[in-house]
Amino acid sequence: MNNSHDLIIIGAGILGTAHAYHALQRGLRVAILDRSRTPQGSSVQNFGQIVPSGFGVEWQRYGRRSLEIYKALQAEADISARQNGTIYIASNDEEMTLLEELAAINRTNDYESHLLTAQECLQRYPGLRDDYCQGGLFFPQEITVEPHIALHRILQYLTEQKELSFFPNTLAIAVETHGEHCQVRTSDGRTFQAEQVLVCSGYEFKTLFPEEFAQSDLQAVKLQMMMLEAQPTQRLPGSILTGLSIRRYESFRECPSWAGIKAKENPHSPAKRWGVHILFKQTTDGAIILGDSHEYADAARAESLGITLHESINRYILAEARQIFDFQTWALRETWIGTYTQCKNADIFRHSINECIHLLTGIGGKGMTASLGFAQENLNRYY
Repeated sequence: MNNSHDLIIIGAGILGTAHAYHALQRGLRVAILDRSRTPQGSSVQNFGQIVPSGFGVEWQRYGRRSLEIYKALQAEADISARQNGTIYIASNDEEMTLLEELAAINRTNDYESHLLTAQECLQRYPGLRDDYCQGGLFFPQEITVEPHIALHRILQYLTEQKELSFFPNTLAIAVETHGEHCQVRTSDGRTFQAEQVLVCSGYEFKTLFPEEFAQSDLQAVKLQMMMLEAQPTQRLPGSILTGLSIRRYESFRECPSWAGIKAKENPHSPAKRWGVHILFKQTTDGAIILGDSHEYADAARAESLGITLHESINRYILAEARQIFDFQTWALRETWIGTYTQCKNADIFRHSINECIHLLTGIGGKGMTASLGFAQENLNRYY
């Protein structure tokens, strides 16, 4: 087997896979090495909501490009992408003001969105409570994917159709430069060579270049999420984000009323303490993905977050969700912890060890939405 490539990517999450996609488009010989049999991290632990509408100007541009690529991939191979739109639902006059202001910003940015009345929202989303909904802002171009399907099928497509060399169950334990090339050594004794190596290792900070990660401003983020059992007949299209999301997401910070509205919030509320906002997405089999919360720790002490699910947080999320929707069943199918990384002072962590070894992680909650668009431009830094 030829273990010499133009580009080796360590980590088969969406960020690494996105760079592989564009590198292959450029005609490069690309390999992905991943320590697991299939990707296990935040790229499969998420809602599957592709929502550029939640981002500021720069990352919305990446997200909108990602939408185009996801739709193109869907036309080539069924990656579970569905164009069924995103709705932000306001629960009071303040949140409705932010929706109206964002709609005006969207017109300036030429990004399609439509303000919906409360009645229009209630008709579109069965079970939405009329005592919660004051109106909504709908983004028809946005899509959803099934998180346990999409990344695997993209990797399969790149392997079968675009000549990606994918090496699962392959733990990279050292990356070194030898002359003008890089060498990657793995735990099973194999050696790979490439002109460039991109380390997209997510929240794995201890195996490769631990000192660089420990000295960075990276932090690990722990989320709690859950899935309700399939609703017998209730069907909710697309991504559903609510009042707490409006108060949290980056795109709304550009609204004129943002600062004044945020200043009046209770800093000691459970939503603030646990970083909770309420999102819903229905899977193809009728189950409801629901969440989420956010707890933070610096990269050097990421393990302090632990793996414990706090029942008090889940109870709070469920109580808030019950004020928004009346579901046919609230029976829990499963609960889980998701983990991703983000920077405190930047949008993403980019650090080059030398001219051919590069670290790339810390994209935060933007990964599934923006990676495919971001990677297309970011590759220019290495080529």
